[in-house]
Amino acid sequence: MRIGIDLGGTKIEGIVLRGEQAVLLRQRIATPTGDYEATLAAVVALISELENAVGASPLAVGLGHPGSLSPATQKIQNANSTCLNARALGEDLQALLGREIRMANDANCLALSEAFDGAAAGVATAFAVILGTGVGGGILVNGQTIIGANAIAGEWGHNPLPWVRPEWDEVPGPRCWCGRHGCIETWLSGVGLAQDHLRATHQALNGEQIVAAAEAGDSAAQATLARFEDRLARALAHVINLLDPAVIVLGGGLSRIARLYRHVPALWDDWIFSNRVATRLLPAQHGDSSGVLGAARLWPESAQVPHA
Repeated sequence: MRIGIDLGGTKIEGIVLRGEQAVLLRQRIATPTGDYEATLAAVVALISELENAVGASPLAVGLGHPGSLSPATQKIQNANSTCLNARALGEDLQALLGREIRMANDANCLALSEAFDGAAAGVATAFAVILGTGVGGGILVNGQTIIGANAIAGEWGHNPLPWVRPEWDEVPGPRCWCGRHGCIETWLSGVGLAQDHLRATHQALNGEQIVAAAEAGDSAAQATLARFEDRLARALAHVINLLDPAVIVLGGGLSRIARLYRHVPALWDDWIFSNRVATRLLPAQHGDSSGVLGAARLWPESAQVPHA
C-alpha cells in the first residue's frame, strides 16, 4: 500500500493505493489559505488518518505539489499557492513524518497517472494540463515526464497568452501573482474564468455557475465560455507548435467542462503551423483525481519506506 497526496490550492486529496489499481480509501480536505504551517499540519494529519483507517503505518508517501523544486535551493519555486514558495516543503514534511517522501509537480503527477492507464497510455508524446486554481503542464515522452534543467519543463501557465485580441481587452491583460500581466494562468485558471465573467457582466459567478448559466441559455455566460475556449485554443496551439504531442490531456476542475473537447480542437487549427492536426484533446480518464494516483505511483509497488 502507498499513499498519494495531491496538494492543491483549494483542496488536499489523499488516497491509499494497493497494488497498481485498487484505491482503498480516498479523502479530501480544504487547503488552509495562505498558511504554510497550517498546510504542513493538514497534510500530516491527513496521512495519519489514512494510515489509521487502513491499519498500516508507516506507508510510502508520494506528494504532488504546485510549482517545482528549485535545483539551486531544493525549495519550492513558482507555486501559485505562494505560501509554499522558498519553503523546504519536502524536508519539513519528512521531519514531521519521520520518513522519506517523494515529491513531484502536480501536473507531472497527472501526466504519470494518465500515461500509466489513462488518456495518454501508449502514446509517444503527450502534454498534460491542469486547469484549476492555477494552470500547469507536464510533458510526457515515451511514458516518462521531462523535468528540465531548471525543473520548469511544461510550465506554460506563465507564458503570455498568444495572439492577443485587443477587442477583448487582452492587452496588457490581468496582473498575475508572479508580477507580470497577461499570463495564461490569469485567463485559463478557475479564478481567471470567474474574473473574466465579472469584468464582462459585473456578475460574480464561479466556473460551475457560469457553465450552468450557459447551459440554461444565458447569452453572457455563453460568451464567457466562448472567450475561454478561444484562449485555450490559442494557448494550446503554442504547445502543439513546439512539442507536437499526440495527445493533450486536461485535468483540474475546469477539465469537467464537456464542451471544451468539441470546441477547442475546432478553433486551434487557425494557429497551428500544419495543414493537418492529428493531436487529440482528451479529458483525464481519472478526472480531477488523476494527479493523486500519479503521486502514489512515485513509489514502486514494492516500496520499503526509509526513515528520513
